[in-house]
Amino acid sequence: MGSGADHGDFEAFVAARGPRLLKVAWLLTGDAHLAEDLLQTVLAKIWPKWHKIADSHPEAYVRKALVHTHASWWRRRWRGEVPHGELPDATASGDRYASVDLEQSLADAVRALPVRQRAVVVLRYFEDLSVEETAATLGCAEGTVKSQASKALHTLRERLPPLTEGGCDRYARSA
Repeated sequence: MGSGADHGDFEAFVAARGPRLLKVAWLLTGDAHLAEDLLQTVLAKIWPKWHKIADSHPEAYVRKALVHTHASWWRRRWRGEVPHGELPDATASGDRYASVDLEQSLADAVRALPVRQRAVVVLRYFEDLSVEETAATLGCAEGTVKSQASKALHTLRERLPPLTEGGCDRYARSA
């Protein structure tokens, strides 16, 4: 294991970044309890290696581990229950969506995407990573990130109802 200093650093990291990482896990799994399990599993896996990763980019490392562990669980059909219920509380910065219905529709549509597309959407648009950072996290080419994002956004546009504001589609492309 690590030293006492490592333990304190790890606890500080989890306290500071845990809520954001839990949101990433929730966006990947679509279920609050599975998200907690996923994050706890990943944190338990990285704790023995903390002294090696703490000085580099630990949040990126944990995000990558979340994506890979979730994909592994998904491949093994670890998801025995269909998620139902309420969404986690909105972020401290305020409600990201105009209504709970829209948030639920978006969550359902993202959850229905294939694993790779879901990972790209979560990292690019919810975690606000660049194409380069997303590619590094997923271990793929930047072109793959762009194509997967394009396919995912196309699918989401088809599945989600149009969002209107003053009678105009907010997501319509300008001429």
